[in-house]
Amino acid sequence: MPDTLLRWHRRLVRWHWTYSHCGGRPPVDIKVAMLIEQMARENPGWGYKRIQGELLGLGYRVGASTVRRILKGLRIPPAPQRSRITWRQFLRTQAATMLACDFFHVDCAVTLRRLYVFFVLEVSTRHVHVLGVTGHPDGAWTVQQARNLLMDLGERAAEFRFLIRDRAGQFTEAFDAVLSAARIEVVKIPPRSPRANCYSERWVRTVRSEVTDRMLIAGLRHLRAVLDEYAEHFNQHRPHRARNLRPPDHDASTTAPVTDLAAARIQRRKILGGLIHEYERAA
Repeated sequence: MPDTLLRWHRRLVRWHWTYSHCGGRPPVDIKVAMLIEQMARENPGWGYKRIQGELLGLGYRVGASTVRRILKGLRIPPAPQRSRITWRQFLRTQAATMLACDFFHVDCAVTLRRLYVFFVLEVSTRHVHVLGVTGHPDGAWTVQQARNLLMDLGERAAEFRFLIRDRAGQFTEAFDAVLSAARIEVVKIPPRSPRANCYSERWVRTVRSEVTDRMLIAGLRHLRAVLDEYAEHFNQHRPHRARNLRPPDHDASTTAPVTDLAAARIQRRKILGGLIHEYERAA
């Protein structure tokens, strides 16, 4: 058949004349695509042209339409939709100048008396201030604890701009006024939203799981002594994941030297009668 003969001829020509498929737009290097994704996620306010300019400064020539195509394939929305600040982003951005405070309670053994602990946490370093323990946390008592906090901070009080608290009745206008006089703005979390004060809630869980749920508290003086010892351990020794496994009072940028276990001797120190242990190299 003529059609069959012509088809064979076209097939022979196609097999004989082979060319490399080098036409069209060259593909974007995977490293450049990953860099575009990183810039878009780390900088929500950057548009396609802004990312294109940043790449040009690094020596990568990529068009704005290519940036748009890559981000669209990754389901990353345009800059106006990415630039909305969430509560979590606000907390992370303001962490260096932020304090968080809250109460938690402990029930005494035998008497079942309920004691309330008031603490303040420095969000950036996770350093905790256990300010007071009482059985009746009224407004006047809480105001005095605010004054005690400013005394503990001293000149460092000027480094903080915000304090996060809930809407409990113990926090009166006088409490806010004491902090406002030190130029610390009080930020109230939404009603019934404990996660908005997540840093304080996380510390409450830590102190309960490591201390108060594992021992019987005899009274107010006993609880105060226990919390003071634990706070010193927490600030000076306990590692924290958000600080590269460094304690709150240690520099997170420094790395401890590697220890030769064959030559060094490790000693254990008991905290709270052996409830917690600390380990360090013997002198």
